[in-house]
Amino acid sequence: MTSTQPTTDADWWRQAVVYQIYPRSFADSNGDGLGDLQGIISRVPYLADLGIDAVWLSPFYPSALADGGYDVDDYRNVDPRLGTLDDFDQLVDALRTANIKLIVDIVPNHTSDRHTWFTEALAAPKGSAARDRYIFREGDGDQPPSDWDSVFGGSAWARTEDGQWYLHLFAAEQPDLNWDHEEVRADFLQTLRFWSDRGVDGFRVDVAHALMKDLSAPLPSKTELPLVAEANGHHPLWDRDAVHDIYREWRDVLNEYDPPRSAVAEAFVPAARRARYASADGLGQAFNFDLLQADWEYDKFRNVIEENLAVAEQNGSSSTWVFSNHDVVRHATRYGLPKDPSGLWQDGKAWLLSNGTEPTVDVELGLRRARAAVLLMLALPGSAYLYQGEELGLQEVGELPAANLQDPAYFRSKGAEKGRDGCRVPIPWTVGGLSFGFGSGGSHLLQPKWFGAYSVEAQEGDAGSTLSLYRKALAVRRGLQTGNSLTWVDGTDWVLHFTRPGGWQSVTNFGAAPVELPDAAVVLSSGPLEGDKLPSDTTAWLI
Repeated sequence: MTSTQPTTDADWWRQAVVYQIYPRSFADSNGDGLGDLQGIISRVPYLADLGIDAVWLSPFYPSALADGGYDVDDYRNVDPRLGTLDDFDQLVDALRTANIKLIVDIVPNHTSDRHTWFTEALAAPKGSAARDRYIFREGDGDQPPSDWDSVFGGSAWARTEDGQWYLHLFAAEQPDLNWDHEEVRADFLQTLRFWSDRGVDGFRVDVAHALMKDLSAPLPSKTELPLVAEANGHHPLWDRDAVHDIYREWRDVLNEYDPPRSAVAEAFVPAARRARYASADGLGQAFNFDLLQADWEYDKFRNVIEENLAVAEQNGSSSTWVFSNHDVVRHATRYGLPKDPSGLWQDGKAWLLSNGTEPTVDVELGLRRARAAVLLMLALPGSAYLYQGEELGLQEVGELPAANLQDPAYFRSKGAEKGRDGCRVPIPWTVGGLSFGFGSGGSHLLQPKWFGAYSVEAQEGDAGSTLSLYRKALAVRRGLQTGNSLTWVDGTDWVLHFTRPGGWQSVTNFGAAPVELPDAAVVLSSGPLEGDKLPSDTTAWLI
């Protein structure tokens, strides 16, 4: 399958390697235990050496951190604990000098409960214009308007002092906006222009499928809500067709710039529905989490890749590939866990509830598969998203004590879920030190003693390290990358083999026994070869 889209500067995102930075956990410049913008600036040389094309910067806006920064107080400013707008401008300049583009997170479904609009709404009477920017409803006596659950557990409604309720699909500190309100729409267009004018190259749109809602009375009960996968655009809360009117307006704004600003949707919807978010008159690209949610099996990887490349070709976009991010257990750990006995994908959540003790993680196996997976992913047509620390082979921190947890998912579920803090622990830069080089002080999430062995310092100069593998892979990929297409080479049922234009071949062995490699020169492999054979859980690139 071949894309007919030309490769121009405006299309830089189509096959880019994007590195996600969770700013509070990347680098701390002032020793307060919280990562910041100057810390990121100090590590731009590291990012340049890694060989990425762009940085995706998770929220850096003023926030009470009720949800790790995704509760935004002010969309056009920087959290003073992380820096200033001048620091942000310095970061843009430093990245541009290193030929690295910048994508920032935008969170349009909800504000924080400290946002000026929401404080105005709480101070205003029922039925006021200030409340109309959000979704306020009368309850049923002392009960909320419906029995809906929030994503983080507990009711999706919170009661105000005057007895009304407001909708929050996530934490109570994240009231949902009313996207039927023209002022809401106009304000976000202003936000897109604000950051684009400051040199931002693109936007990652948080829960892009949640903005439009139908709360016509009577509200259905949670048992009456349809499955999102079966609603076909008519779910009251998720993936409504009307959301695309918003993104057409956004695209008009993004196209005012030269080159046009890129955008990628986080939309948990079926692949066929995802295509609309990635359309040329919409955001242009959408995350596909199918590979992230696939266990390490030939059939699952092959099916996911085929389906998503077909969808991308159909709508003229390019696919996205990702294994880890700030919301999931790191894949080096997931791949070392046994299969989930329920038949669902191994998400690692049950393991987290045991504080990382049961079942036992096969660390060596997990890392071997993670290394094989990244070479496979980087060989695919489309853009690849990396999460900070995965280039170190970093494992999930499962042993965080309850007293150190920050994720609202833990608190609102009353401990039924441990949450996402284990993948957000500040990454290690040095073998020792109070916070392994993260900063001069401690770190806001506790780092385990074993972190030093995974640090950048420990891996520098080691040709066999995971960091060296990532650096080599990104450099080789840049030289081999051509057209946005692939051709399958069918053989055994456990070897995933395809070719890219120019003779580039990628071969991954999902089986238990070594397999013969094609008659071509090996340019890179995720692990040592066995003579001329490719071992289990290993990927090789040939040309």
